[in-house]
Amino acid sequence: MQIIPLLLKELDHEVQVARKMLTLVPEDKFAWKPHQKSTAMRELAVHIAELPSWITMGLNTTEMDFETSPYTPTAAEHTSDLLAILERSYESGKESLNSAGKEDLLPSWTLRNGQQIYAVMTKYELIRHCLNQITHHRAQLGVYLRILDIPIPGSYGPSADEMTM
Repeated sequence: MQIIPLLLKELDHEVQVARKMLTLVPEDKFAWKPHQKSTAMRELAVHIAELPSWITMGLNTTEMDFETSPYTPTAAEHTSDLLAILERSYESGKESLNSAGKEDLLPSWTLRNGQQIYAVMTKYELIRHCLNQITHHRAQLGVYLRILDIPIPGSYGPSADEMTM
């Protein structure tokens, strides 16, 4: 079994679903959040759009240290910006996976903030983590859209909204 083609297939599916969800993000609700502790919709959507590029970052680095490289989200003023970020991120992640070999998935990768280590994982595990994060945050976005009464598309089959159409 070839692992990289399987990862590429999963990445493709997750990006297809993310694209459908990001298309629905209303620009007039970019600052909206369902709770004061929640992330604003724009930041959540940008994070989803950027996540495929973490595959590239993971395959080409040994760590991410927020202390030395603070995360700054890509600017997005319009829904079209979200989709453009997703497409660039997807192409980057896909290209990096296509260029990788099985041996590139084995080295360790660390997520940290200075001395505080959040996670140490193989690069394969990091890629799986990125794919899981796309799914997780896309589900959060689905809740945001549902609260705003925006019909949501299905992810792994039809949604309740699609079933009633």
